Amino acid sequence: MTLEEFKEIQPGIPKLPGVYRFLDKDGVVLYVGKAKVLRNRVSNYFSKHGDGRAKVKTLVKNSDRIEYTIVDTEQDALLLECTLIKKYQPRYNVMLKDGKTYNYICIKKERFPRVFLTRKVIKDGSTYFGPYTSKWRVEIITDLIRKLFKIRTCNFNLSEENIAKGKFKVCLEYHIKNCAGPCEGFETEEHYNEKIIQIKNILRGNFGEVKKHLKEKMQIHAENLNFEIAQEIKEKLKAFEDYQGKSTVVSTTIKDVDVFSITKDEKMAYVNYLKVVNGALINVFTQEILLNLDNEEDEDLLSIVIPELRERFNSIAPEIIASYNVPLLENDISLTIPKIGDKKKLLDLSTKNVLYYKNQKLKDAEARIKKQTSAERILTTLRDDLQMDRIPLHIECFDNSNLQGTNPVASCVVFRNAKPAKKDYRHFNIKTVVGPDDFASMEEIVYRRYSRLIREGKSLPQLVIIDGGKGQLSSSMKSINALGIADQITVVGIAKKLEEIFFPNDSIPLHINKKSESLKLIQHARNEAHRFAITFHRNQRSKNFIQSRLVEIPGVGKTTAKKLLSHFKSVQKIQEASLEELSDVIGKALANKIVKGLETTDDKD
Repeated sequence: MTLEEFKEIQPGIPKLPGVYRFLDKDGVVLYVGKAKVLRNRVSNYFSKHGDGRAKVKTLVKNSDRIEYTIVDTEQDALLLECTLIKKYQPRYNVMLKDGKTYNYICIKKERFPRVFLTRKVIKDGSTYFGPYTSKWRVEIITDLIRKLFKIRTCNFNLSEENIAKGKFKVCLEYHIKNCAGPCEGFETEEHYNEKIIQIKNILRGNFGEVKKHLKEKMQIHAENLNFEIAQEIKEKLKAFEDYQGKSTVVSTTIKDVDVFSITKDEKMAYVNYLKVVNGALINVFTQEILLNLDNEEDEDLLSIVIPELRERFNSIAPEIIASYNVPLLENDISLTIPKIGDKKKLLDLSTKNVLYYKNQKLKDAEARIKKQTSAERILTTLRDDLQMDRIPLHIECFDNSNLQGTNPVASCVVFRNAKPAKKDYRHFNIKTVVGPDDFASMEEIVYRRYSRLIREGKSLPQLVIIDGGKGQLSSSMKSINALGIADQITVVGIAKKLEEIFFPNDSIPLHINKKSESLKLIQHARNEAHRFAITFHRNQRSKNFIQSRLVEIPGVGKTTAKKLLSHFKSVQKIQEASLEELSDVIGKALANKIVKGLETTDDKD
């Protein structure tokens, strides 16, 4: 992607937190990055004072487009970046490819629950809080919890029976006042569970009393001039406040859900899909739908797209979140239209992304039109005018030429990317037609041209233009149908008088605007085919004329005439050749006869 191409899309990139992706021309994700402000971060790749590393320059050079996903906070961007890097394994990302995940705080489901740091979420009924993007800070939180509530760190099975039998003895943690000794029954389960409830409230953000308690302790230590301890408590309090909140990217309350939102413009509908598994957003995708009717309802479109996307992404989520009451074929799937809460936040996130996706597509289309070359613009217009399925990058045009039935010839000119490809021009001597029969001649040369291309395994043109009206077009179609390629190419005829465009089996011509660039291209091809045919025809007549003049000279036969034409290539060069040049080819005696004979003929003329 060049700087000029980026400037075209830059205004459409939002100034919001999110994750951006560089993709190549095949749609392969090359790099995934996060940003607090998407536009600022992505713009840095294209600035003069940006990252000058060779790897970054290569990334930008190999990129074809940039996609992005909007999230609510910078923390959400960190989390989604982790998920997408693991999914796509981009070649220019070096971090997070080792299977690591973010940290959670787990409250284990057991008697006298342990509270510990983990990277794995196991469905065993335990309670998980997170994810947390900084291991250092979450360790501060867990350390603070242990100091405040004196919970156990051992992994003993503290069942009533084991405790009653005295299977366990208190460890060092009890003696240094970090544990109340539930393993020997020194602390009741009820009292321990009260501490667990308080810990859960803190991790959910309900920690007003704890904050008050910490502030009081911090103040006391400061008054006693214990500034290092006061600073330590202050840092723990800040970490607690920063990382206690929930994330919309990974939720502790939402498990497996699929989220869908939809928006439309005049021609297309866009459906955004968020796949959430175990509370983590693991996939983001936007489906484009070409609208056939102006009044297609959002509910009807969603009812078609939702099952298709769920099957494509192998979703088994039991719940769907959407903004409409969509009829679903699966009876065991619940549909939620949220108004508030975490599910509404997920729906809003999906809606925000689909709106930005639509706006970006419109801006990309405008940018493509602006940077179109004149050839691309003309060929696109020609495709639309002729209602073709493909852009006619390869065009061929045929024309016949004869004078009173003598020396019938034909030409085929080739245009590539709307420009003449003269090295591919071909001329034909008519072999099977006797007399001035343009229709039969056209049938012959079209068959000879495309039977040879097929035989040699070469590509066929997308568009074939026949110089002539319905008669020549019908004749050419006989050969096209005989070769079985009618469904591979578009064939049209152009009538000279009114510049009408005829299609096979259609008596009503197409009238293209006389000022249209597409008609001018067709006329250019027709005129070039006519010029090439006329030139070849004149050369053939001159060659036959001079050959007849040579044969009329006593002592000169057809073999000598052909030898001269083969060597000098043109009639004019034979006439301009010196005696010595002629002698080198046919000998001095014949050369003298030809020079004298041509002079005599010229005098008679």
